[in-house]
Amino acid sequence: MDAEDVSRLRAVISRLARQLNATSTGEGLTPTQASVLGLVTFRGPLGLAELTELEGLNPTMLSRVVRKLDEDGLIRRLPDPSDLRAVRVAVTPEGALVHDRIRTLRTQAVSDCLDHLPEHIGKELLAALPALEALEEELKSARSE
Repeated sequence: MDAEDVSRLRAVISRLARQLNATSTGEGLTPTQASVLGLVTFRGPLGLAELTELEGLNPTMLSRVVRKLDEDGLIRRLPDPSDLRAVRVAVTPEGALVHDRIRTLRTQAVSDCLDHLPEHIGKELLAALPALEALEEELKSARSE
């Protein structure tokens, strides 16, 4: 593959992620807080080390994010049954509702943009989903090696 094309793909994916993260949540959460809430919602209770790795944050920053989400009642800390010195974080019912609202708003933002594009472009984007999902999985695998 041409290095310039790969660089363009990376740049577009990065810009799209930033645009989606900047989409107003109306929930008073930072993009990082919304992302952590999303991970905990989708993956279930997570240990802090696992969450640090998945989110790509340093442990100090993650602790601040978790503390804020906990104070807001969106996640709760649980003892880790396999290591009583460690904690896991799980979404609360309120956190699940907040995440659902954020997801709905962001999905609507993408839908609104697609409505303004020619129909064939929307179809091309949807057709590219399996390839983008495969790229995501490959990036995850490479990161964990």
